[in-house]
Amino acid sequence: MHPVSYYQTLIAEHFSKLSIEKEPRNLYDPIVYILSLGGKRMRPVLTLMAAEIFDTDANRAMAAATAVELFHNFSLIHDDIMDDAPLRRGNETVHEKWDINTGILSGDAMLILAYQYFEQYEPRIFSALAKLFSKTALEVCEGQQWDVDFEQRDDVTIPEYLKMIEYKTAVLVGAAMKMGAIVAEATVENADLIYDFGLNLGIAFQLQDDYLDAFGDPLTFGKQVGGDIIENKKTYLYLKALEFANDGTKAELQHLFSIQPVDNSDKIASVKTIFIETGAAKVTQEAIEAYTLKAFETLEKMNISTEKKRELKDFGINLMKRQV
Repeated sequence: MHPVSYYQTLIAEHFSKLSIEKEPRNLYDPIVYILSLGGKRMRPVLTLMAAEIFDTDANRAMAAATAVELFHNFSLIHDDIMDDAPLRRGNETVHEKWDINTGILSGDAMLILAYQYFEQYEPRIFSALAKLFSKTALEVCEGQQWDVDFEQRDDVTIPEYLKMIEYKTAVLVGAAMKMGAIVAEATVENADLIYDFGLNLGIAFQLQDDYLDAFGDPLTFGKQVGGDIIENKKTYLYLKALEFANDGTKAELQHLFSIQPVDNSDKIASVKTIFIETGAAKVTQEAIEAYTLKAFETLEKMNISTEKKRELKDFGINLMKRQV
């Protein structure tokens, strides 16, 4: 297995040469735009990495990795529309740069393009990839709907929230790794275990994303810091703060999550103070660590070399140190 930077370079070079500049331009230009924003491209990197974990050249998994990245960016375009988000990776979101209708249609096209990349594989592998992809895509939609529903509910539980982020975010991380295993024709057991590794790492990743949304550095985070607070999202931080708060603080937090002032700076500052003082911020960091360790436990069951297990563990550790 190579360093993560090697796979990132492969992905970057591949996408720099990817030709999606077709007519009508207003359909394809937004696709080219969102893909050009780059990011760490963690999910396709995981697909390439998983293929090499199971002794297959990463380039053989490039088509599957491309499908994963196209689907992920499709979901980002639609998420940004639903959240009315102004920024994505520090740049204008697609619906802000163009318009909502363009964002919807270009996103739809990305989903279809993603499926087309699986056609590069032989029928047996194509079938396994498409089956996993369809299951995952539907789960992502379910997770997104739960996320939307939770905004209108005052009785969201921690287990419900964890299930939502598992479907909205973590299943795609798990699927990205399993696709690499499928392309490499790994055993069913190993393919399932690397899926579980990715799933738990994905939950940790999303919990960390929630944490950074409140406490990240605006210069490096790439999104609007405090966005979840502005949108009154019931994140792990919020739910834990409610659980730990006294009656007065709980009432204050619920009030803050019922208003949408023109200037959100005071609201964000007040909520962050509550997150810290109730211990919710600390417990969220502990949950991030717990799910990361759960992912590492899965590696011990995998039938691969000790060296490869160590490399996957190092990747997970580095991922959880991110500030963006």
